[in-house]
Amino acid sequence: MRRFLFLLMAVACTAFCADDPWIAVTKLTSGTEIRVVKKGSSQPVIGKFDEANDERVLLVVKNSQISIAKDQIDRLDARPSAPSRVKVEGKNTVDDPQAAKEPQAGMNGHPGGSTTTSSTSVSVGGKPDFETVYHRTLGAPKGGDTKK
Repeated sequence: MRRFLFLLMAVACTAFCADDPWIAVTKLTSGTEIRVVKKGSSQPVIGKFDEANDERVLLVVKNSQISIAKDQIDRLDARPSAPSRVKVEGKNTVDDPQAAKEPQAGMNGHPGGSTTTSSTSVSVGGKPDFETVYHRTLGAPKGGDTKK
């Protein structure tokens, strides 16, 4: 009976910890672009994630570090890291005059030599959209620590 009670408590603790959405915030990597929507604010705060603990999140906005308390956050979104948005394509073409059926015309022809043509194109893609990492639940306590 005692083992069953211990197993039941372990499963309940695991389920409680898995339901805490703040854990996903603490697992973000430093440098991730985040958007924080604060309670009562119409404009979100956008910056780079620095670190988070059980009470607050630290982010860097324009070379200054800002701390926002967990109980002041309605929603926190993160932009997923994506591979490089810059795509470079190169193309090289070699013309062999021996393979050509017609002789080269003009005085600047290069008899017996090959000609190489190179071209490069660069394209830049857009950033991926933000994804919600944390959303404050309606029944969340309003003061941080609930232990007394």
